[in-house]
Amino acid sequence: MEPSARRRYTVTAADLPVCCPTPEMYLWSSHPRVYLPVGELGYASCPYCGAIFVLTEADDEGAK
Repeated sequence: MEPSARRRYTVTAADLPVCCPTPEMYLWSSHPRVYLPVGELGYASCPYCGAIFVLTEADDEGAK
């Protein structure tokens, strides 16, 4: 997955802690890895690329 290929990512509690870029993204063309406080507010935005990560309770959500 390319860095910031999508602008919104749905994550579950199993995905915490959340970082951007995610482990599935190519790192060679991306920004430095930052950990995002998704668990605090239920969402967080990456300060580098603006990708939004939203915490959901559904474990079968499939979209990362």
